[in-house]
Amino acid sequence: MGEPNWDWKAIVHWGVGGAIALLVCLLVVGHVFGVPVGLGYVETGSMEPTIDAGDGYVAVPAAVSGSAEPGDVVVYDAQEIDGGGLTTHRVVDETDHGYVTRGDANPVTDQDGNEPHVTDGQIEAQALQINGEVVTIPHLGTAVMSLEDGLESAQWTLASALGTTAVLGTQGLATLLLAFGLLVIGVSAVRDRRGAADRSRSRTRGRSDVFDARRLVLALGVIVFVVAVATTVAMSGSTEMGVVSAEFDSDRPDVIPAGETEHHEYELQNDGLLPVVTIAEPASDGVAVDERTTLHHGDSETLSVAYTAPPETGYYLRSHTERSYFAVLPSPIVAELHAIHPWVATGTTAGIVTGLIVAPFALVAGVGTIRTRSRRRSDTTGGYLK
Repeated sequence: MGEPNWDWKAIVHWGVGGAIALLVCLLVVGHVFGVPVGLGYVETGSMEPTIDAGDGYVAVPAAVSGSAEPGDVVVYDAQEIDGGGLTTHRVVDETDHGYVTRGDANPVTDQDGNEPHVTDGQIEAQALQINGEVVTIPHLGTAVMSLEDGLESAQWTLASALGTTAVLGTQGLATLLLAFGLLVIGVSAVRDRRGAADRSRSRTRGRSDVFDARRLVLALGVIVFVVAVATTVAMSGSTEMGVVSAEFDSDRPDVIPAGETEHHEYELQNDGLLPVVTIAEPASDGVAVDERTTLHHGDSETLSVAYTAPPETGYYLRSHTERSYFAVLPSPIVAELHAIHPWVATGTTAGIVTGLIVAPFALVAGVGTIRTRSRRRSDTTGGYLK
């Protein structure tokens, strides 16, 4: 038996292309759903010269990186900066109220500009540093922002053409990505069949055209898994509330007498088709909440969160997280997986959803090779017989 004839040029070509596509998808999904997924980027020059505007960086999830320390570059959910949203700045100090942050190019801290102290619950990720230097990817953010503009334009064009807003927003994007993935799989299948048919013209009668169904099953599985993970991330998040610790009573819900505790209610709702298990936990000091509930399509439930004002008067930012997972396992098991790590619960539930969707397709298409025999002699043979 001879040595396998590897087409290294094709392998490198597809490997590099796949890696680039994966990086771009991670950036787009992370930016759309508001959570850095492996990579992030900055849009402004507030972190220059450490990170130039439009450059990317490696984002280490907060659950992996642990608590932030002065000198760390963090991605946090700002309340006031540019109207709120993800901001990448450096931690310059840590106080009893939370972290003090500042862009390397800014002369003052974020807190000097009315941004509340940053809590652990607001921090989504940290920028990877090696020997004290942030690992950057030049111009990656610029390319992704251009792609995002194209996606948004395409969504609005489709919405106008179809006369529906169902293709807009994050859910619309997830639907479009799934539809695009299925289209790619279909086109790939047709091309494979045509390629096999073309090759059969040079073969004698009785040879088989071979079509590998495993590639279709694998591609569908990857697409469904990515969409399931992105949807899980979109369903989860943190809720912040500014609390004023005061020496007096007040009718304002955010003013709490120093040292006392008050309860606030939030509504949990499931607008999706699949049931979800929602777990609420504190993400900062002075918060008490421990809720686990299963919500079916259209269900809602009231979540009670207790906020305790510190003995010292002043303004404090408090937060709690709400993480939702597809209810494909009993809620106690989902809670155990969540206790190990939220990404363990996310990956496990998304994997089961993927299996439930892909398994019927695999049973129909099979996971081996599909052979279709030619019913006519090859064109080459026919040419010799004429």
